[in-house]
Amino acid sequence: MRLVTFKDARGTRIGALDGAGQVLDLVAADPALPRDMLGLIAGGPAALAAARAAADSAPVAEGATLLAPIPRPAKNIFCVGKNYHEHAKEFASSGFDATAKEVVPEAPVVFTKPPTSVIGPHDPIPSYLDSSNSTDYEGEIAVVIGKPGRGIPAAEAHAHIFGYTIVNDVTARTLQHKHRQWILGKGIDGFCPMGPAIVTADAAGMPPRLAISTWVNGELRQRAAIDDLIFGIPTLIATISAAITLEPGDIIATGTPAGVGIGFTPPRFLKPGDTVRIEVPGIGVLENPVA
Repeated sequence: MRLVTFKDARGTRIGALDGAGQVLDLVAADPALPRDMLGLIAGGPAALAAARAAADSAPVAEGATLLAPIPRPAKNIFCVGKNYHEHAKEFASSGFDATAKEVVPEAPVVFTKPPTSVIGPHDPIPSYLDSSNSTDYEGEIAVVIGKPGRGIPAAEAHAHIFGYTIVNDVTARTLQHKHRQWILGKGIDGFCPMGPAIVTADAAGMPPRLAISTWVNGELRQRAAIDDLIFGIPTLIATISAAITLEPGDIIATGTPAGVGIGFTPPRFLKPGDTVRIEVPGIGVLENPVA
């Protein structure tokens, strides 16, 4: 099942995508459902079962505009740096990595992006907020937590996953380098496009068979399978939850593969008028213009 958040003349609420990509209005079919994605996730298996049942009779929401699946996360998005081998190498050799001595990290490199960085499909990426003019793209598969927990063993991590979505970890590279800690370069307003949907964990499979591709202005820049991660999803969940409680609706962006703008000589940064398109079959396409 692919779940979305959308808005129309009647407001904002949850929906599902059918096989043709049309938005089904779940709340119209079952008014008892939560209207927001965080409420649905917090409702656990019973709420998800009710959403599935509603999809069978839900009408198409005409004129729907997709938002980020979780337009305003309850807390910062957890992100993982240098989590594909080839990207770790390109980042180390780019001159923009001011923090690490090793090319491949010994443990997951975790940072966060604030909720104010989240935008939805087709929303413009505000590169004009990057005073350094070094805005870069990073297509990523993200995990959405369903079942809460702290100290989650890697072997039990999949039981805590609600589903998966797409994130573009947009980055101001010069600011990332200048401030060492990455949040100022990665947490700019609008620098976290997300969507278009959350595919539920059961639909993605266990382990998930997901692959990601990124295009800039129609040129393929990134392509990798989630199996290529240095630190897999169970390890990431175990590492983050060791002393931090993961809650329903928390998001973990798992890292980006090779092919980002700083991997080119000279770097190929985003500029106004560009379009970034990220696709994960089974989730959909996240496309955003650059402003």
